[in-house]
Amino acid sequence: MTFPAVVHSLRAGLCQVWPVIVLEELGSSLFDTALQMVVLDRSATDPDSHSQQIAMTNFYMIYNLIVKFTPILPALFLARLGDRGWRRLPVIVPLVGYLVSRLALMLVVIFGLPIEVMYGAGALFGLSGGYAAYWPGVMTLASLASTASKRSKTLMLVELLYGIAGLVGSLVSGHLFQLYTASLGHGIILLIISTIVGVLCLLHATLLLQVTDVSNREEEDESCGLIPPSVHSEPPIQKNLPNIILLFISAILYSSAVGGAINVLGAFVMKEPLSWDAKQVGYGNAAGCLIFITSYLGLIVLRRYFSETSVIMIGMLSFTSGIYFMSFVTTTYFFYLARSLNLLALIPMPTIRSLLSQQVPKSSCGMTLTALQVFLKFGAAAYIPASTKIYQSTLDWFPGFVFTLSSACSVLAMIPISIVGCRTQNLQYETIQGD
Repeated sequence: MTFPAVVHSLRAGLCQVWPVIVLEELGSSLFDTALQMVVLDRSATDPDSHSQQIAMTNFYMIYNLIVKFTPILPALFLARLGDRGWRRLPVIVPLVGYLVSRLALMLVVIFGLPIEVMYGAGALFGLSGGYAAYWPGVMTLASLASTASKRSKTLMLVELLYGIAGLVGSLVSGHLFQLYTASLGHGIILLIISTIVGVLCLLHATLLLQVTDVSNREEEDESCGLIPPSVHSEPPIQKNLPNIILLFISAILYSSAVGGAINVLGAFVMKEPLSWDAKQVGYGNAAGCLIFITSYLGLIVLRRYFSETSVIMIGMLSFTSGIYFMSFVTTTYFFYLARSLNLLALIPMPTIRSLLSQQVPKSSCGMTLTALQVFLKFGAAAYIPASTKIYQSTLDWFPGFVFTLSSACSVLAMIPISIVGCRTQNLQYETIQGD
């Protein structure tokens, strides 16, 4: 490849959604560590106290409910605009909300404001569409830029970039948090860097991000005679409602299993016997981000030998085994051992989204993926308070009990996926018989 060709490829890549994914997650991973440590500092003075665990989990329960529920209507509105041609809006508007959240936490640290200020910041973040608008917007842009046969691989590439950026950010976040100056204090340098990265991400999405529609380009090429039409042309995609419902049920159950466990994991690692500090929190978050990379590599290998539904079930089994083992973790070494069993745990959700995008016409892709995200938010209404209260009530006799329940919920999520797999095989068989 010549140098001008390399320059052209780099320029084309900069105009795609990939840099946005990297910059946003890099800034978010820094913000997550900062928020976790600030909440720990404000919760109680005794790091081993029962009251500190209660205060931390109560804060995250309220904060997560606000962040997950306020975006529902704005996300649907942005998705509708996206399907009408404004494809970048579901990405750009939430990035403003991300930036506001980081600025709010910086003000909390600098001026010593109560941590409850972050409830208001979370509400503003939700009104911008939040993650419920941002992530389907990113997935929609990636889906439009890929063919149906390569879509699951492309969406998993999104997860890979997300994971690499999170891994890098998490590894350095603990060290950056501990940087201290007399005038700034702990955490300010970390939040300044996170905010700068957020500004760069917003500028890129606003000024450079372009929308690429591969399917439209293929249709134009075929109509001009550049691509010879196939003998058996594929009919337009029609909605497969039973498969859509089953995929939604599986996604909600699996998301609830993962979300319920992650909801209390941050508090779990800060209590005895683990008692993590800022550096260990960063390393623990990095271990979670590493799963994005291993899940991507696993998907590349598994999709050669298994169907998409089988690959989803393998990923769910990976999460089930790892989170069940987490129930009995008492040392940092065993924590990482449990996480190592989750190496394929992030395969299910992007693959489910890939299957969903193949069950509906292209004009409904953005709304369908956003509708899934909204239903996941309603699932959060159950698992966030449930996992918090279960963790608090079992804190003294079995703190890992909530992880055991999460593993059981993950097993239930395999049932609808297995039905989709059977339906797909029957449909393929009927198609062959018809031909």
